[in-house]
Amino acid sequence: MSDAARLVGALRERGWTLGVAESLTGGAVASEIVSVPGASAVLLGGVVAYATPLKHSLLGVDAVLLAEHGPVHPDVAVQMAEGVRRAVAVDGRAADVGIATTGIAGPDSPDGQPVGTVHIGVVTPRGRRSIPHLFTGTRAEVRQQAVAAAVAAALRAVGE
Repeated sequence: MSDAARLVGALRERGWTLGVAESLTGGAVASEIVSVPGASAVLLGGVVAYATPLKHSLLGVDAVLLAEHGPVHPDVAVQMAEGVRRAVAVDGRAADVGIATTGIAGPDSPDGQPVGTVHIGVVTPRGRRSIPHLFTGTRAEVRQQAVAAAVAAALRAVGE
């Protein structure tokens, strides 16, 4: 069973819903989850906030944080995960869990951080955290590793 299938199952068992905020992965995390039959029972939606200003306007990431540190930062990942929970609210009820990805897939780095730097943010009713990664490989490989890491991090956070 894939991590995505295990995540969908764990969320269903708890009666929890999910929102996904993505930057460098461009919707691939949501796509991975949607590939699981029954995902519609838990996935409310996602936001691809590729442009830095959208991280603030759509997800509520602190503008000062973005201005001082840029979009690739552990606190940005957590704030994106928190923000997507609200962004995908249904009937005034925010998603229980938020996952977020932000990072540098390459081939170049816009801010001097190493290509492959990725932060995964996960927020659940049990807490919030950011997990740093430094992946290697091509742009496509970095993005795929980020997808796998985001799903795995959410699975761990949900308690599987």
